[in-house]
Amino acid sequence: MQLSRIPQIKHTTGDNFFLLSGPCAIEGEDMALRIAEKVTKITDNLKIPYVFKGSFKKANRSRIDSFTGIGDEKALKILRKVSETFEVPTITDIHEIEDAEKAAEYVDVLQIPAFLVRQTDLVVAAAQTGKVVNLKKGQFMSPESMQHAVKKVTDSGNDQAWITDRGTMFGYQDMVVDFRGIPTMKQYAPVVLDVTHSLQQPNQSSGVTGGRPALIGTMARAGIATGVDGLFMETHFDPANAKSDGANMLDLSLLEKLLSDLVSLRKVVNTF
Repeated sequence: MQLSRIPQIKHTTGDNFFLLSGPCAIEGEDMALRIAEKVTKITDNLKIPYVFKGSFKKANRSRIDSFTGIGDEKALKILRKVSETFEVPTITDIHEIEDAEKAAEYVDVLQIPAFLVRQTDLVVAAAQTGKVVNLKKGQFMSPESMQHAVKKVTDSGNDQAWITDRGTMFGYQDMVVDFRGIPTMKQYAPVVLDVTHSLQQPNQSSGVTGGRPALIGTMARAGIATGVDGLFMETHFDPANAKSDGANMLDLSLLEKLLSDLVSLRKVVNTF
């Protein structure tokens, strides 16, 4: 896979935002291709640089019986097939040091989960693959502290880091995005707003994370208004029956209208 296929993001609002989107987890080949086909058509039409997102495994689960994946190699091969079929770059998250080299053979961007972004060995392993490294801001970290995560990437000889804000823990069961952090973190790297995970309601007594998907549009518009470089939105054609994070994913049928509105808003923001 050629690095040139990755959106070349600069610290400017002069261009359109880029999009990281797809299902929370790879549940199978047909569902991944179906989602990728729909999102690719929409983003091509709206001229939005697109990276297909799908987790090849889910390590951070509330309960031991939660869905974790269909098998590492099987899921990674599906990500490769999505990339080759639709000619789009792909991103997946990694959880262990050995995941970095393994996943780098199949995808273009390696994502460090928010709970693991302080894990130096994991960040360095991702950086040393030469892939773009997407650093999820820890729910427990300030925007200013993310400069150190970025420096771990650059000190490892890789100048391709993104920061993704997915909210800060508020109490026990809610997430809040402090939009003052967007311009702060843009001093360190291109910034993405994780719209859907920012609307999670974790630590429910049932052991299944809740969410507020009705606010996805509101959160996305706020991100564009504050100058994010990219948006992260998980989507599924049947969120209610998705095997992971269905409570806060966007229904795929709603994506085109939302993205169209966001492109229009971006044009207005760019006039200021």
